[in-house]
Amino acid sequence: MAKNIHEIRDPIHVFIRMSTEERKIVDSAPFQRLRHIHQLALTYLTYPGATHKRFEHSLGVMELASRVFDVVTHPDAVTDEIRELVPEITNPDKLKYWRCVIRVAALCHDLGHLPFSHAAESALLPPGWDHERLTVEIIKSPEMQGVWDSLTPPLRPDDIIKLAVGPKKVKDLRFSDWEAILAEIIVGDAFGVDRIDYLLRDSYHAGVAYGRFDHYRLIDTLRILHPPANAKDGKKGDQVSREPVLGVEEGGLHSAEALLLARYFMYSQVYFHPVRRIYDIHLKDFLEAWLPGGKFPIDVPGHLSYTDNEVTAALRQVAVAASDGPPELARRIICREHFKAVYQRNPEDVELNPDAVNCIYGAAVAQFGSENVRMDSYTQRGGGPDFPVLTPDRRVVSSLSLSQTLKSLPVVAVDYVFVRPSLRDGAAKWLEQNRSSIISEAKESES
Repeated sequence: MAKNIHEIRDPIHVFIRMSTEERKIVDSAPFQRLRHIHQLALTYLTYPGATHKRFEHSLGVMELASRVFDVVTHPDAVTDEIRELVPEITNPDKLKYWRCVIRVAALCHDLGHLPFSHAAESALLPPGWDHERLTVEIIKSPEMQGVWDSLTPPLRPDDIIKLAVGPKKVKDLRFSDWEAILAEIIVGDAFGVDRIDYLLRDSYHAGVAYGRFDHYRLIDTLRILHPPANAKDGKKGDQVSREPVLGVEEGGLHSAEALLLARYFMYSQVYFHPVRRIYDIHLKDFLEAWLPGGKFPIDVPGHLSYTDNEVTAALRQVAVAASDGPPELARRIICREHFKAVYQRNPEDVELNPDAVNCIYGAAVAQFGSENVRMDSYTQRGGGPDFPVLTPDRRVVSSLSLSQTLKSLPVVAVDYVFVRPSLRDGAAKWLEQNRSSIISEAKESES
């Protein structure tokens, strides 16, 4: 092993290798902070093994990003059409530079995460802010600018930002087709390596099999392709643009299907487990009461000063206080006094009244008081994505024209109503006696 290459053992990818140059990013304060940010928030209270952090996930994303880059830029995998559309792919100097950028961008893509990652992000930041915007601010910060300047070759911060965050979240930078493809490698909806790594890693640490799929086969068959004229956006149903994007050879289509099914099962069985979701709600309630002004800071030093450690310490300290308010909010987590699910989505209820969960939540609040009831509702937008597939006879067709699985991919939809634990049995009996009338009367009132 060369002296300037460092090996890190990893339970998902076996070895992750990085250069001494890349280690400068890993050793920086913003990246080291990720050692103290749980990948899955408080999921470890439900799945005890899920204690992994954003730190190792980001290393895994870097490893996968360069694997995909090497596959899709290999001369044997590039068609003459793509060479004309994406001239950067034939320039060795540009390939060398952008391979450095994609690995660094993959390392940096999660720098802006709040303590406990996604838990209640929208409620705990000012309007217009999210973890992607914080990531941009960190990449542009003076500390990280010094790192970018010290690398060989020096990297332009805007290039890192483009690939780490993607065009959907960076509106003030223009993306070339080449830059959009590289961003898609990291954060793309269909084949983004961010998703590939978190599914594999979360599944492993949670102790479930739902997130596993043949990612080796998938990566080996990824290609840069020109979408067919009939391709549509799987979420919006709109016609997609004709710029080159990531697609797959037909031999990898089943692996692509398995990836998307793995995502569905992980969302329905792990990420939206009712106990996991109520802990996120309780954490939001606590942080809104504990944080100054109920929000996390958005300046870079302030952001970096908060990790899971500070929040966990505050939860433990506040939980022992003998009073209502924040101590009670902390005890819901520390003492496992979380609210219990009294209602969850039922297809018959939704068929009768699509707004069933809101009807039941409103009735429960009226019956038991708003302080004793919480609601959680999520419906995934759209179904399977439409991506280009290269057939054995070298034609490019829509994935939806080849895959019945993608056409019928289930949509993740969850609805929960939770009540204070002491009210759980009484609330269950009340709901059993009144559910039909609550749903039907609300529907009739709307009519």
